[in-house]
Amino acid sequence: MQSEYYKEIEKRRSFAIIAHPDAGKTTLTEKLLLYGGAIQLAGHVRAKKDRKKTQSDWMKLEQERGISITTSAMQFEYKGFILNLLDTPGHEDFSEDTYRTLMAVDFAIMLIDAAKGVESQTIKLFQICRQRNIPIITFVNKMDLPAKDPFSLIDEVEKVLQISTVPILWPIGSGKDFKGVFHIQKNQIYLYEKNSNGSYKLPVTIKNLQDQEIKDLMEAEIYNNFLESLDIAKNVLPEFDIKKFHNAEISPIYFGSALTNFGVELFLEELIDYCPSPREMKFSDGNIVQISENRFLAFVFKMQANMNKFHRDRVAFIRIVSGKFVRGMEAEISNKRSIKLTSPVSFFGQKRNTVEEAYPGDIIGLINPGVFQIGNILYTGEKPDIFPLPQFPPEIFNRIFPVDTSKIKSFKKGIEELSEEGIIQIFSFEDGSFILGAVGQLQLEVFKFRLREEYGVECKLETLPFECSRWINEEDKYAFSSYDLIVKDKKGNYIVLFKTEFRMKNFQKKKPNIKLFYSPMELIKHKTSLKKA
Repeated sequence: MQSEYYKEIEKRRSFAIIAHPDAGKTTLTEKLLLYGGAIQLAGHVRAKKDRKKTQSDWMKLEQERGISITTSAMQFEYKGFILNLLDTPGHEDFSEDTYRTLMAVDFAIMLIDAAKGVESQTIKLFQICRQRNIPIITFVNKMDLPAKDPFSLIDEVEKVLQISTVPILWPIGSGKDFKGVFHIQKNQIYLYEKNSNGSYKLPVTIKNLQDQEIKDLMEAEIYNNFLESLDIAKNVLPEFDIKKFHNAEISPIYFGSALTNFGVELFLEELIDYCPSPREMKFSDGNIVQISENRFLAFVFKMQANMNKFHRDRVAFIRIVSGKFVRGMEAEISNKRSIKLTSPVSFFGQKRNTVEEAYPGDIIGLINPGVFQIGNILYTGEKPDIFPLPQFPPEIFNRIFPVDTSKIKSFKKGIEELSEEGIIQIFSFEDGSFILGAVGQLQLEVFKFRLREEYGVECKLETLPFECSRWINEEDKYAFSSYDLIVKDKKGNYIVLFKTEFRMKNFQKKKPNIKLFYSPMELIKHKTSLKKA
């Protein structure tokens, strides 16, 4: 007989949505929440004054620009299941934050624009999922607008991403002729009525394919094209195999329109029926952690300061990997410090609820009293030898100064707290001044914006002439020339900034005995191996 612990795990579905900017990710997130009963009215991105702001894009800058630039964690119930939805940054400048988020989920929704097909950022995010062997379920969005042929889209996914697809929901027309979807496995047509803005649930009419009413709804040419394409989809393309899906060998594909609600509720039901519940987790260093009832283990994948100005707190988001979490329990942290976990919360946009207990797959927030860092492991029992999250070398560097030196205290507090979130990397000179390291320019803009909005500090950025970096051993810091810049990261590790990638490669060629490390994790592993030797 299955224990209550494993029954709870079977109820969980933890997932993220990956997409290229403007594919409709935030809109799909809102509609999943709408049909999941978590909200009653969905707010469009760049909302009008009489519409609600999107629940997932909670930061002021996100709502102004209509993009996701932080990771939002939302938990809601649907038909007895607990869904943990992570709304990832949609902008490529925040790819590191997205990478960490994808370490915390069990499957991902790949959202594709029906007119544009597979785009560059989708390819990058798909490759991250492939590295982790995360199952991918595909939703082809914006079928109510002019779109590519469904077979062309399927062929593009398979050729570009090298994964087989299995159609489940097949579109009836596209653009102004889009009438609904056909469920291939259930052999039923779902017809929809449009409303003014797609905010409310739409009535659904389920019909059999042979009904005369279906023929009367569309022109003969559209109907015949639909029947012809459906015949090929049913008889030529492979059948759905849930084992292959869970092994990330195939991707079930659905067609619809998030904005007008076409196919969204059906898609949500399929998430429950076919997508995997939490299972063993493979980390970035290759180690695998099994789910165990007897041992608690979780990791911090996200930090967020000032989610609510009234609270003025810092929150550490953790993914539970194994064991049962109970409010007030004690756990060890990576640095061997014991802490009582007394303030766990779940989130829904800016709203928060106290969590009494949680299970593998759940994403919860812990109010951070200054002890948590991204990548920390929380555990009971023996310390696990794992490195869950990677860190990447930045490519853009700016020195940062406060405009008003009388606000230096608030400036340093903002630097300290915002850098914990991992949206940007902080390096320091010997004189104590700071350098921001980023992958993209938008990260710098967001950091500057939040210092002003949340800490009341106006700052000035000074671009530095470096474009790549590597971590180094402390004893090697004098091996570099005046062309290079040596600084320290937050943990005191030394890092060298090179003006160009050519300069870095030339240095490696001339001094092959000096080791350059792509990440601090590689540096730590190197030091550990030397100690063991």
